[in-house]
Amino acid sequence: MTGDPDGMLSWDESVFRDEHVFEIDYVPETFNHRESQVESLKYALRPAARGSRPLNTMVRGPPGTGKTTAIQNLFGELAAQTDVQTAHVNCQVDSTRYAVFSRLFERLFEYEPPSSGISFKKLFGQITDRLIDEDEVLVVALDDVNYLFYENEASDTLYSMLRAHETHSGAKIGVIVVSSDLGLDVIDELDARVQSVFRPEEVYFPVYDVTEIADILGERAARGFHDGVLDRPELEQVAELTAENGDLRVGIDLLRRAGLNAEMRASKTIAAEDVDSAYEKSKFVHLSRSLRGLSASERALVEVLVDHEGERAGDVYEAFEAETDLGYTRYSEIINKLDQLGIIDAEYADVEGRGRSRTLTLAYDAEAVLDRLE
Repeated sequence: MTGDPDGMLSWDESVFRDEHVFEIDYVPETFNHRESQVESLKYALRPAARGSRPLNTMVRGPPGTGKTTAIQNLFGELAAQTDVQTAHVNCQVDSTRYAVFSRLFERLFEYEPPSSGISFKKLFGQITDRLIDEDEVLVVALDDVNYLFYENEASDTLYSMLRAHETHSGAKIGVIVVSSDLGLDVIDELDARVQSVFRPEEVYFPVYDVTEIADILGERAARGFHDGVLDRPELEQVAELTAENGDLRVGIDLLRRAGLNAEMRASKTIAAEDVDSAYEKSKFVHLSRSLRGLSASERALVEVLVDHEGERAGDVYEAFEAETDLGYTRYSEIINKLDQLGIIDAEYADVEGRGRSRTLTLAYDAEAVLDRLE
C-alpha cells in the first residue's frame, strides 16, 4: 500500500485488499480445523456420487463453528466433480414446507415456481418427476433447521423428503439437517412417522479454541487486508474476544469493523482501540441475525418487551394485543420462538392465587435490541 510514509491514509487509499472477505456469507478457499467433520460428511455423501441415495445426516453445533462453510465447500466439490444436484436452504428465510420445496424447484429448474395457484402436491410431483426423468440424485441441506421446528413445519417437510422414493419410485433425495440450537433434540421433536424413517449419521461441530480462531482469522485477514494492516497483537486480541463469545462470525465482523475504524482515523494500521470499539457492535452479530429473520408480529412483541420487561406474560399480552390484534394462542407461540432463539427469557414462576405464570425479559440490553430493530 502506497501513500504518506507517516502511516496516514491518503483520501483514495484503503486498508482493505478485498472487503468481501469479511462478509459472513463468504466461502473461504481454505477450510481448516474441521477435517474429521468434513470426512464424516464425505462418507455420508459418497453414495450420491455413485448414483445412489446418500446417507441422511444431522449436523449440530453452536453458531459460528463452520457447519455452513463445510457443507458449501462439499456441495461445491460435488458440483464440480459429479452430476449430483445440491440445494442449500436457509430455513430462517424459508421456514415452511412449501417455501422449502419452492427453493428446491428453483434450484432444479432455474426459475421460481408460480407464486400462487400451484398446490404442494403438484410442486412436489414436478420436483420428483425431474429427478426420475434425469436420473439425478438431489442432496438437500436444511440449514438452521431449528426454524422449521419453531414454525411446526419440520416433521411435514422431512416426511415428504424421506418418503419421496416410496411415493415416487426412482426419486433419490438425501437430507442434511443443520441445527445451531443445542437445546433442540431434533429426533425427539419429530413426529413418530418421521422418526421411524429418519436415522441420520451425526456430525458435531464444537466451538473453536482460541488458537484455531487466531489461525482462521489470520488467514482471513491476510486475504482481506493489505500487508502490515493487522499485526499479531491485534489479531490475538480479536481471537480472544471471539473465543469469549464462542462464535467465529463475531471475529469476522470484528475484523471488518476494526478496519473501518482504522480508516476513520486515516490510519494504515489497526490499533487495539479500533478492536475494542468495534467489539461493542460485533458482539451482537447473533442478535442482529436473529432479529432480521423475525416477522412483523414477532418484532412487535420484542418492541413491546422493551417497555414491559420483567412483567408477567398475561400483562405483556395486553400491550401486545393493542399493537397487533393477535390472539393469545399466537402470542404464546411467538414467546416460545423468541425464547428458543435466545432473544428473550421466559421463566415460569408461581404466582399466588394464579398458579404458574411466565415472566418475560429481554436476553440482551434493551438499547442494543432497539438499535438492531430499526
